[in-house]
Amino acid sequence: MLFDMDGTLVDSEKIWEVGLTELAAHHGRPLSAQARRDMVGTNMAESMRILHDDLGLPATREAMDESVVWLEERVKELLRLGVPWRPGAKELLGALKAAGVPLALVTATHRHLVDVALLTIGAEHFDAVVAGDEVDETKPHPMPYLTAAALVGAEAANCVAVEDSPNGIKSARAAGCAVLAVPCEVDLDPEGVTLIGSLRDVDVDYLRKLVA
Repeated sequence: MLFDMDGTLVDSEKIWEVGLTELAAHHGRPLSAQARRDMVGTNMAESMRILHDDLGLPATREAMDESVVWLEERVKELLRLGVPWRPGAKELLGALKAAGVPLALVTATHRHLVDVALLTIGAEHFDAVVAGDEVDETKPHPMPYLTAAALVGAEAANCVAVEDSPNGIKSARAAGCAVLAVPCEVDLDPEGVTLIGSLRDVDVDYLRKLVA
């Protein structure tokens, strides 16, 4: 089992929204709702490109790197306060771990922030973690999911990936995973995935059938 983090296991997209809104205010301009939607599930570099374009800021590497540092420090402060679980996520992780199913966390978030989030989620749940700054290509490229599958000793085709974003779904499908899609901040296209309303709606047997 391969799980995305933000918006899938924990409701951290709202924390990112606070950070991004405050970053825009730091630059003296409001962030549009469309730009925020476009950022969901993207890597940090793409998110900063979207933000700088939306705010009319210079899109130089130096300017965007400064925004990344400001944003990540603010988000880290917020994550330390704890992050709420998505419905059913904590219970499902516990059931999978008890059943001996290998688990990996696959996220576009950078490792130093993932480590803070894992104080809430529990690093003990996972046999492997693939963070956004630990692979050469990030979602929607298949590399994160191919890397995670290899780390847990499985073929991607035998893994279920749980995602909440279009980019994450593209990444998992390109890797060959079966995809369980759980919408959070944006609507998802049901084509090629199993779309559910909540992780409360599935159990270990249900997930095993997706790759049977």
